[in-house]
Amino acid sequence: MIGIFKQKNPGNALILLVYALVLKFSMFLHPVAPVLHPEDNYLYRLILHGLDSLFNHIPLLYAILTFLILFTQATLFNRICNHNKLFPKPNFLPGMAYILITSLLPDWGHFSAPLLINSIMIWIWYRMIDLYNSSRPGSAIFNIGIWTGIVSLLYIPAMAFLLLVLFGLITMRPFRIREWFVGLLGFTFPYYFLFIVLYLTGNWSWKNIVPHIVFTIPAMPSSIWISLGMLWLIVPFILGGYYVQNNLNKVLIQIRKSWSLLLLFLLVAVVIILINRADSYENWIVMVVPFAAFHAAAYYYPARKTGPLVLHWLIVAYIIATNYFI
Repeated sequence: MIGIFKQKNPGNALILLVYALVLKFSMFLHPVAPVLHPEDNYLYRLILHGLDSLFNHIPLLYAILTFLILFTQATLFNRICNHNKLFPKPNFLPGMAYILITSLLPDWGHFSAPLLINSIMIWIWYRMIDLYNSSRPGSAIFNIGIWTGIVSLLYIPAMAFLLLVLFGLITMRPFRIREWFVGLLGFTFPYYFLFIVLYLTGNWSWKNIVPHIVFTIPAMPSSIWISLGMLWLIVPFILGGYYVQNNLNKVLIQIRKSWSLLLLFLLVAVVIILINRADSYENWIVMVVPFAAFHAAAYYYPARKTGPLVLHWLIVAYIIATNYFI
């Protein structure tokens, strides 16, 4: 399977869809309707209200929508990795890794605000990479700020992604205080509309505006299977990080900065999972994008293919066992 996805073949898109269906078919066997959490912000509540009216709160329809979102995210992420030449040759391993990782924990197959956030953050990461060669970055930085603000209107802890924007500007651009102000202005732009709506609907109060943020310890694994899922998340990441580090001197500076940006992405995502929620792993999905890139590296770079093949099929066996037999 790794050998197939290591090639850039148009037919691999269909194979990736079949691969996703096999790993995620249990989502349709045991569908789960979304549940609102205190951290879900105004925009997500509005979206969920509209979907409830459309789907009549039928769990299977949410499962289908979630699958389509995950597959779209994997395809988009794979295309961006190839476009920005994160690997020496184009391949489908980032998309494969994204599908594989999002199948490790059952909570990552639920429709949720963090799931929607990933779609936007993949695009933000792509636009931040392009800042390196941009001669007129003002509009791009402003748009990145706007979408980061929208992300925080979906999920309150995602306000921490503003740190990623600022760190990204440090990484991809020479320091210019004007660009920082443009990014901050873009971040606040969606809130102007929120303030207007709250004022016109008579809901204006600082209590409705200022988020309640509390740092908590993440939920501890409740079973050996969840612990194994986390192990399969970390081991390929460590291996991928080792191979990426060994090959950084062979790539362009922009690609090195792209990998650095992914590490910053992961650090901010860890901050997000520490905010407020401690009863599920749904919000952990915000870490999947950087993890998927490093997992793909663990499958791409080794000269001997036996190790990556064994690792891949062990993870697949774990996913099938947990999704279908446990």
